[in-house]
Amino acid sequence: MMMIFNKLPASSYGRNNKVKKGESFPVNNFNEFRIKMLDWVKPFNIFCLLDNQQYNFNQPAFECLLAAGCKQRLEAAAGNAFSALKDFYNEHKGWMFGHFGYDLKNETEQLSSSNFDGMGFADMHFFVPEIVLQLNEKNITIFCDGDAESIFNAIESSLIKEEKQHEIFAIQTRIEKTDYINTVKKIQQHILRGDCYELNFCQEFFAQPVAINPIAVYQKLTQISPNPFSSLYKVEDKYCICASPERYLKKNGNKIFSQPIKGTSRRNLQDEKLDEENKLHLLNSDKEKSENVMVVDLVRNDLSKICKEATVKVDELFGIYSFPQVHQMISTISGEIKDGLHWTDAVKNTFPMGSMTGAPKKRVMELIEQYEQTKRGLFSGSIGYINPDSDFDFNVVIRSILYNATSKYLSFQTGGAITFYSDALEEYNECLLKAEAIKKVLQ
Repeated sequence: MMMIFNKLPASSYGRNNKVKKGESFPVNNFNEFRIKMLDWVKPFNIFCLLDNQQYNFNQPAFECLLAAGCKQRLEAAAGNAFSALKDFYNEHKGWMFGHFGYDLKNETEQLSSSNFDGMGFADMHFFVPEIVLQLNEKNITIFCDGDAESIFNAIESSLIKEEKQHEIFAIQTRIEKTDYINTVKKIQQHILRGDCYELNFCQEFFAQPVAINPIAVYQKLTQISPNPFSSLYKVEDKYCICASPERYLKKNGNKIFSQPIKGTSRRNLQDEKLDEENKLHLLNSDKEKSENVMVVDLVRNDLSKICKEATVKVDELFGIYSFPQVHQMISTISGEIKDGLHWTDAVKNTFPMGSMTGAPKKRVMELIEQYEQTKRGLFSGSIGYINPDSDFDFNVVIRSILYNATSKYLSFQTGGAITFYSDALEEYNECLLKAEAIKKVLQ
């Protein structure tokens, strides 16, 4: 099913369909202005904030990118979603923001999904924004149809106030510890039989009914766990509060690259020596490196479908990057995109990302559907943007809180790569480690 919506009733900033060239204004206090932007954007029915948390990961063109308001949007279910998106983009060429849900796999690999879904995000949603704000440390550039200066002044006049926190509530797990361990052992039997080599198995944590302030939760989450692909995304009554460290796919000119994460170890910020030992253990772990190289091979295969012959290469293998809670093993794979290939086909031929599936991709997605108890939806999908030059950047939706304000349902999922050599209890504990930052925010 596909639905195209016209402009939503909202701001008075829109004047016509042609977006002006961006106008820039000086910013005196970057952190203060970023907080003011969040206060200013609250009334909009749809918005998308992309925030690299000053990591300068591969030198992005901005520190924050905020799309607010909606001229027109596309909402589509798996089936003909990518062709609908191609038509939608060709009609509106310019800034677009939105998401790819994990269950677009049902279109790319002709699969199905029947697990429980408490959130209700569409399989695909993209919108043409009324306003785009590109924030850097010293200035902000505003793209809009109307008066950019009035928007700048409205943000500057926003009040910085402490956002109201939510009440304490209990978080439940969808899969009990014993069931999780038994499922990992069943997956390992599939690996032993040759059905697959590696499978990303996830579990859901949830709460209902709860009332949260998504902006306050985002601010707290990114304080505790600042990550380079963070996002705050609102589609009417649904929110994604994301502190992702992982890039799915980026296109810059004729170059395209992906940076999958596989391999995790705990930080120890109280003991520098132990922290360095944990980092070295990750770097030297045969298990972690074998998981990482499997997904690297999968991404190389995916990129070969969309890149010129002999251009796909591994720029960095087993890179160790440190984040507030964990050390991560990240590899970078790149290539030169084929001449004339539409950007939507680049996504379609590589989605879902290999770091969240396993190998071989189709078979593990069938097994994921069999053994997981919750529909992934937006989790392990992707949020990002396309600019007027048809360049794009999309994250991997992990380390994220999903919230439906109407049903008051809150959900987050964590997981890890299961191989034949995985220890089921260690995998369970790794899931809990990844959930720590989110639980600190919520409890």
